[in-house]
Amino acid sequence: MKLLTGLLLLVFGHGVSSVLHSLHYFYTGSSGLSTFPEFVVVGMVDGVQMVHYDSVSKRAVAKQDWMEQVTRDPAYLERETGNFQGSQQWFKVNIGTAKQRFNQTGGAHMFQWMYGCEWDDDDDSTDGYRQFGYDGEDFISFDLKTLTWVAPVRQAVPTKQRWDQNKAELQYIKNYQTKECVDWLKKYLSYGKSTLQRTDRPRVSLLQRSPSSPVVCHATGFYPDRVVVFWTRDGQELHEQVDPGEVLPNHDGTFQVSVDLDLTAVPQEDWGRYECVVQLRGIEDISTPLDPALIRTNSEDKSGLTIPIIIGLLVLLLAAAAAVVGVLLYKKRNASDKRHKPVGSDTSSENTEGQNPAPEAQPLTTGQS
Repeated sequence: MKLLTGLLLLVFGHGVSSVLHSLHYFYTGSSGLSTFPEFVVVGMVDGVQMVHYDSVSKRAVAKQDWMEQVTRDPAYLERETGNFQGSQQWFKVNIGTAKQRFNQTGGAHMFQWMYGCEWDDDDDSTDGYRQFGYDGEDFISFDLKTLTWVAPVRQAVPTKQRWDQNKAELQYIKNYQTKECVDWLKKYLSYGKSTLQRTDRPRVSLLQRSPSSPVVCHATGFYPDRVVVFWTRDGQELHEQVDPGEVLPNHDGTFQVSVDLDLTAVPQEDWGRYECVVQLRGIEDISTPLDPALIRTNSEDKSGLTIPIIIGLLVLLLAAAAAVVGVLLYKKRNASDKRHKPVGSDTSSENTEGQNPAPEAQPLTTGQS
């Protein structure tokens, strides 16, 4: 399965002049997991959570101060709560249907739905996606080019056949993914501009556990998370000897990443040919030469290597736990803000600002599967 690693993705390569902004929604329903809520919804803009709902609190909650511009409508959170509660019921139906399709009875099971859009602020290109998964595997996804559903497993074929027949819905999903979702994304970006569109300069350190260990180029405290970190030799980017890490969240909302350089076969007199380069939009490249005098080791400062990375890993583990309940993230494809209203509600209201652009969760089938 192609899991969405948007929060933790490090794009290695060049071309950081543009920023790919995203609006993602993640729904997770579960059964047989007594330690987790049976239903969770998370909405995220550029990897920052801005709305949350779960079946324990049974309330939609705005997670960012700038969401006050959306929640000025006193009925907003009440409306969203009702919408999510309705989706919760559909997820119960879908888990039951999926269990029948896979000939399952008991056990722990999860049904996930992820949808959203992306917008490149440089060339104004967009993309949209809508995808469902069951028990950690792709179940069915929407193909925006062909306006059809793709069923990677035979158990999803009945759903594909039924959904493909609804031509009006297919056109609506296309409109949402290419326009409505992007419009909402731009609104949220303007609401949270001071937070979402800021640039925090990374702090770069060279770390080494022992003389025989790789040298680690550790960048931390940067925002946004779309950073490029690489090693060079004589000014040329290295692809061998290098072990790139994932972008990890810091406790203060910034990010960190480490890229290892294996110097096993490199004599120390040649170290001066190497540099670590960090690129982040809005700042000049940060180049740090591989100078033994600049390397922090455990013998000099044991916290230099372990503490920032351990903190990031702990935060990552917490995020992963949340992912189990609600953010088992897929890699691309989604759908609609007006259908996030209860079925039968008036979608022609002029005052729709602040509405969560989430379509109703769809039943996999009608009646028996």
